[in-house]
Amino acid sequence: MISLRDLFLALSVVIVWGVNFTVIKLGLEGMPPMLLGCFRFLLAAFPAVLFISPPAVSFRWIAAYGLTAGVGQFGLLFYAIELGMPAGLASVVLQSQALFTLVFASLFLRERWYMTQVLGLIIAGGGLIVIGNSHIEPTLYKAFSEIPLVGLILTLCAAAFWGVSNILVRSAWREAVARDSQFSMFRFVVWSSLVPPIPFLLLSLGLDGRETVIASLQNFNILSFAAIAYLAFGATLFGFGVWSGLLSRYPAGHIAPFSLLVPIFGLLTASLVLGEQLNERQWQGCALVMMGLLIIIFGNRIFAFRRKLAKTEDI
Repeated sequence: MISLRDLFLALSVVIVWGVNFTVIKLGLEGMPPMLLGCFRFLLAAFPAVLFISPPAVSFRWIAAYGLTAGVGQFGLLFYAIELGMPAGLASVVLQSQALFTLVFASLFLRERWYMTQVLGLIIAGGGLIVIGNSHIEPTLYKAFSEIPLVGLILTLCAAAFWGVSNILVRSAWREAVARDSQFSMFRFVVWSSLVPPIPFLLLSLGLDGRETVIASLQNFNILSFAAIAYLAFGATLFGFGVWSGLLSRYPAGHIAPFSLLVPIFGLLTASLVLGEQLNERQWQGCALVMMGLLIIIFGNRIFAFRRKLAKTEDI
């Protein structure tokens, strides 16, 4: 049974992560995406690494996670939103990381699939296809959400990198267990935040040019600082710090489902703050994605419970 305090903490984290997408959109108004990524992880790493000891894993896992979850996932997500991917819809599409995680876990960790997971993959995949083929219809809202194909593709690629990073976390956890050490996801995230800043800065210089980078720094304002601070301290340090603490106190099955609320708060915040609206087909696609994820997470447990109940009745 989750205590009232921890329930509040879990809801706080998913709200922070949901609002995160709108903050990214606002932060991109003041600086290019790669430079925003650079400052996000720079502030997440310093000064935290001066007070938090390194995780009990090899540096290769820290570096690989920093490159995949940091540069890969957030670099592509930031760029997708910069190119016009609606922030609210990005919060939904990014959840396809669960689909990629299943595929990569099967390929690299030899984990077998259940029929409910296959069904969930098909439904969620169908939802992504519906979103990708949605079109603009007449509306009173000027901010009606048009999806650039490249933005959708980049968001899916970001989700794929998230899936890869999940496999890296499992591998790092196995190494820590083999060493009879406790794996701390919070320490892992903090120290891996040291990796992305330099690649992000080089990408910004290469993609945006030296003049754009210098101009962004010269025009640095309170909105840019607030966005960077929120992404670093809120979404990264607070979010992962509290989330890892909850996972250490409760079974993963009690905590992980809360993450399904992230897209809800993502869509709600983007609608209230940015005025984003989805058309009917986009809502249908979102519903299919969320339904597929629910089946992936809960489907096998429901069938297992029903089988157990049936055996009990037979006795």
